[in-house]
Amino acid sequence: MGLGGVGWRRVGSKVQQRWGWENCLRLRGFSSAALPSHMESVGFIGLGNMGSHMARNLINAGYRVSVHDVNKNAMKKFSDDGIPTKRSPLEVSESSDVVITMLPSSAHVLEVYSGGNGLLGNGGRLGPWLYIDSSTVDPHTSRKISMDISRCGLKEKKGYAEKPMMLDAPVSGGVPAAEAGTLTFMVGGLEEAYVAAKPLLLAMGKKLIYCGGAGNGSAAKICNNMAMAISMLGVSEAFALGQNLGIKASTLTDIFNCSSARCWSSDTYNPVPGVMEGVPSSRNYDGGFTSKLMAKDLDLAMASASGVGYKCPMGSEALDIYRKLCEEGCDAKDFSCAFRHYYTGKDEK
Repeated sequence: MGLGGVGWRRVGSKVQQRWGWENCLRLRGFSSAALPSHMESVGFIGLGNMGSHMARNLINAGYRVSVHDVNKNAMKKFSDDGIPTKRSPLEVSESSDVVITMLPSSAHVLEVYSGGNGLLGNGGRLGPWLYIDSSTVDPHTSRKISMDISRCGLKEKKGYAEKPMMLDAPVSGGVPAAEAGTLTFMVGGLEEAYVAAKPLLLAMGKKLIYCGGAGNGSAAKICNNMAMAISMLGVSEAFALGQNLGIKASTLTDIFNCSSARCWSSDTYNPVPGVMEGVPSSRNYDGGFTSKLMAKDLDLAMASASGVGYKCPMGSEALDIYRKLCEEGCDAKDFSCAFRHYYTGKDEK
């Protein structure tokens, strides 16, 4: 059945199937014609801070979504709304045209794809024609899984696809963008798969950037996160210095944001408590991108740099700082907590 006929709506605490949800799609900038029938059933694996919002946005865009996560509480939030939950990645693949994964690390991705009851556990004959991994992993992992998938066949032809394909499509924008559906996707893989996947990705984001072949999306992501970590530390260091020199952080923020120091860490994700509402620094650095994950991403960047014989002194220093923050008990705090817990910056009063 094509996407023009079936959708979801909320009735009480349940999400129920109904006819004629084209208006819902148009509200988000979609039309039923933009959503090919061989992409209507989507399996989503990884329902953490990012993945849960991404899956919800797919449901809101009219896709038929089933989900899986090792965290039963995360799955219950979906099952309570009538969204099908699956017991394993393999079970997800058996009911999906496309599978999206959003997982914490390379090890988790390898387990979900190649482990027992993994996505590729059907003896080389796969149901889904497209796999999209939005996790932040090293390029080698992305290229390995892409190669493994390319060696498999399809149980049946779907759309124009004759063989299964994979895209590595990590994201930028954090939890707020995941919730708002305004993520940026950095995509590596076959260009024809990228073009076909655009409607699906635009249900979760607003900006798509094609980066080239398999693994290039992952490479772009770790470079982006290294720059983000370094800029956050630079801004935090400058704010803390300003406070010690008698300048309020809000004053420096106004200066930064209309001058050459302006960046995402100053104008969108300010690390000083009391300067900006709705960011982790305004809620004791809870509910954001954790220091543990930033340390993990910096470790991936440094390992990748070492693999090509390239030195990144600022990235290496940033990794040391975030490792220290984790050792001191800030591993679950947002990475902007470096302002308070490394630079001993003060709240704005």
